Amino acid sequence: MLDVIIRGGSTISYLGCLAQFYLYGGTVSAECFLLTAMSYDRYLAICKPLHYISVMSVKLRYSLIISSWLLGFMLVLISLLLVCGLQFCGSNVINYFFCDYAPLLELSCSDTTVIDIEMILLCFPIILLPFLCITVSYVYIFMAIFGISSTSGRQKTFSTCSSHLVVVSIYYGSMFVIYMVPYRGHSMTVNKFISLLYIVLTPLLNPVIYSLKNKEIKSTMIYISDGLSGKKTLS
Repeated sequence: MLDVIIRGGSTISYLGCLAQFYLYGGTVSAECFLLTAMSYDRYLAICKPLHYISVMSVKLRYSLIISSWLLGFMLVLISLLLVCGLQFCGSNVINYFFCDYAPLLELSCSDTTVIDIEMILLCFPIILLPFLCITVSYVYIFMAIFGISSTSGRQKTFSTCSSHLVVVSIYYGSMFVIYMVPYRGHSMTVNKFISLLYIVLTPLLNPVIYSLKNKEIKSTMIYISDGLSGKKTLS
């Protein structure tokens, strides 16, 4: 993306474009499943705190992570196979900063009805179903939070899931517009700006949102900043 912006354009081979499309789609899909796993983790921590350690075992954590990546790349493989069957006989200029679904279909001179239906169907297991699971998890989480009598208790409990909620809102909000609305329903320029939200903004916010809420990381950053400024802190 940076190469395209700096040089005002770039070139990529056909196989390279397909590889970029698959890797991008696989990681985006895996992120959807990982966010769902994280919402389940927050549900257990807030709604079932006494059962958290026994349920969220190391084996379950590894299973959730590995299954998220495998499922993400396996589902996108269906799209890749259908895209490989398209014929490109017109312009070879992609009006986008990477090889995505809608820009590739714009260049194709084949009938894209089948792949359009396939994309809508894939949105259910990749976008809608995970989003529904996250929504249900947060309904129970908010019910548990509102059941806490003290204001400080509610604030402390909500702070444990607020980071995840911000990322989910940005990520799924932009993905709904990009993939749930037919690609001919909005301009490619709008697509570019919306894509930046979950391609650039979400990864940029991840270390800030998640890490800065960690006490160990905050104390380490304070220690480093004090060391750079020549100050010493007593522990």
